[in-house]
Amino acid sequence: MAEKNGTNGASLGFENKLWEMADKMRGHMDPSEYKHVALGLIFLKYISDAFQEKYDALKATADTDYTDPEDRDEYAATNTFWVPPEARWERIRGEAKQPKIGKTIDDAMAAIERENPSLKNVLPKEYSRPALDKERLGELVDVIGNVDLQAKESGVQDPLGRVYEYFLGRFAAAEGKGGGEFYTPQSVVQLLVEMIEPYHGRVFDPCCGSGGMFVQSERFVEKHGGRIGDVAVYGQESNHTTWKLAKMNLAIRGIDANLGNKHADSFHSDLHKDLKADFVLANPPFNMSDWGGARLTDDVRWKFGTPPAGNANYAWIQHFIHHLSPAGIAGFVMANGSMSTSTSGEGDIRKAIVEADMVDCMVALPGQLFYTTQIPVCLWFVTRSKKADEKRGYRDRSDETLFIDARRMGTLVDRVHRNLEPDDIKTIAATYHAWRGADREYEDKAGWWKSATLDDIKGHGYVLTPGRYVGAEEVEDDGVPFEEKMAKLTAELYEQFSKSEELESTIKNTLGVLGFD
Repeated sequence: MAEKNGTNGASLGFENKLWEMADKMRGHMDPSEYKHVALGLIFLKYISDAFQEKYDALKATADTDYTDPEDRDEYAATNTFWVPPEARWERIRGEAKQPKIGKTIDDAMAAIERENPSLKNVLPKEYSRPALDKERLGELVDVIGNVDLQAKESGVQDPLGRVYEYFLGRFAAAEGKGGGEFYTPQSVVQLLVEMIEPYHGRVFDPCCGSGGMFVQSERFVEKHGGRIGDVAVYGQESNHTTWKLAKMNLAIRGIDANLGNKHADSFHSDLHKDLKADFVLANPPFNMSDWGGARLTDDVRWKFGTPPAGNANYAWIQHFIHHLSPAGIAGFVMANGSMSTSTSGEGDIRKAIVEADMVDCMVALPGQLFYTTQIPVCLWFVTRSKKADEKRGYRDRSDETLFIDARRMGTLVDRVHRNLEPDDIKTIAATYHAWRGADREYEDKAGWWKSATLDDIKGHGYVLTPGRYVGAEEVEDDGVPFEEKMAKLTAELYEQFSKSEELESTIKNTLGVLGFD
């Protein structure tokens, strides 16, 4: 059986081995601090390797086509970052055992930012600080320098990209609640992407964390015969250090994304104010109480009602809708309470969204998927148009909403965390695609999914909890008459009562012998 890694994929071993080696060097450093040390080095190694590969190719043909491996224009033509001599990995690794290794890395980071404007103010430059053990830092340089060798032994493609993503997941687990603020479990992202199918167009995430939604979107496109660049990526992130993580994560993947020129709060400083996206993918912070809603009571985005100042859930939902194109679709994660709350006007906002016929699908997920919380969450799929679309192969779904109850899916990967398995993702996505498809291969499945009408939702008071609609799962008739089955179960129950009384008596006698009667 393949070992499972922290990002819900089959690990070939080298990622976990590298993590174990690197983690030993963390010492007394806080995971949130060590994260930037390790990920910054992985990024430096990545762009240096990409540069070196191009450099060697140019050098090999220099005599025949007169190319100069030190000509910056040669690298710009292939979207390869220019790495000046003082920042190349060969030099970094050569000084790994020197006391000045911290300054060497800081200087390398500064040089790369200086030569590549898109990375300005993105890379970490705190390796020379006294608190960072320089001997362990040098050892970490050596460990990361061995990635290529270990990857080749396992036949892995894009090894440093794999390592970067794996480390993001492990850091999120190590940091617990704080880590989940920048990382959405890969299985959840995969499900969102597989359901909305962003083949091409504008993809937007206004709370993008470390950029996982974008990475999965690009993978989806490539998996279905497209190319990186078939989707235009727009994002925003309010946390400065997380914004940097996203910029590095996307750069490693070769994804050209517009994340704005700075970190910014989406509610109070919308960096993409005029954007109308074909796809919105997001996992906003749950139940934010300090989002500054009191200063935005008359905002143009609140088409369905002013969200309460004490909870940002319905501010996020309306922000997503505001940025949808006329045929756009949004898939996003929400706390379960969003499906049924009626406090502070939230029920009225939900009713207005339902009445506008924008809710396409609701998915109830199992608990323990997130590092931030073990409570179950749900997925909303909202669209501006349910009309038939021949190009996409959609039927007319007006006045219909699909409800999927996936709470019994998923597998525990440890005592407190669960992952959706590939078969779970395939089942949920296939059900949604069949339901909205023009060829209409869909059928309701009691206990699991149900296509409900607008009148059905009205009858449930505009509550969107899938369990309200899917009903109970059908149980196969085993042919045993009810009376016979009840008689057998009753006899077993009374037998257990008798054994319980015997056990209670034995315990009391034992306590008496010990003087505790």
